[in-house]
Amino acid sequence: MADDFRVLIVDDDFHVAKLHAAYVDSVAGFMALAPVGTASLALQAIHSLRPDLVLLDVYLPDASGLDLLQQLDVDTVILSAASDAASVRVAFRRGALGYLLKPFTADGLSQQLRSYARYRRLLSQSGALDQESVERAKRSLIPGDVTPSAKPRSATEAAVLESLEPGQQYSAAEVAARVGVSRATAQRYLSSLADDGAVDIQLRYGTTGRPEHRYGLPGA
Repeated sequence: MADDFRVLIVDDDFHVAKLHAAYVDSVAGFMALAPVGTASLALQAIHSLRPDLVLLDVYLPDASGLDLLQQLDVDTVILSAASDAASVRVAFRRGALGYLLKPFTADGLSQQLRSYARYRRLLSQSGALDQESVERAKRSLIPGDVTPSAKPRSATEAAVLESLEPGQQYSAAEVAARVGVSRATAQRYLSSLADDGAVDIQLRYGTTGRPEHRYGLPGA
């Protein structure tokens, strides 16, 4: 879909790349592009396809993924079996947003991708950011490490949060009906709660193919 984050997987093991592409496609709001297996093909694909996110292995046949990383001007997460501290340190120094050790589960990658989506959402606003917003964006990249803001909640925001039952997901219209406010008001508070880490957002595609945001408590 047009609003999905487009993800390029760079891994020389075709079967592993195919598996990881399936993991990506299983996460609402993300779409895997055709994987590539070399640094040179990765550069070509990034130039022509303009992905939003690259999932990059360290071990490639024609270059180190870490050397490739410093050439890229695109958000990148390392997916690799390289577990030595030096590789991790170099990856972060050269701009990696995350580092996920192989082997990992579909849920492990899903958490990383959902953290990335939260990071992008936090930094999608126009205008200047304050320091708290910058720190929240940084924390959002670490799965499970989003610290809710200490700011007091308004009565309406508290009511919106309390309307969400564990294990359930709701549209903004459904939340609006449960709370007794307009859809636009519910949408505004739900987005604020999502930025705060108190609410998760997922996309669901209906019969028309149009994506619908679904809101729930973390882990729902």
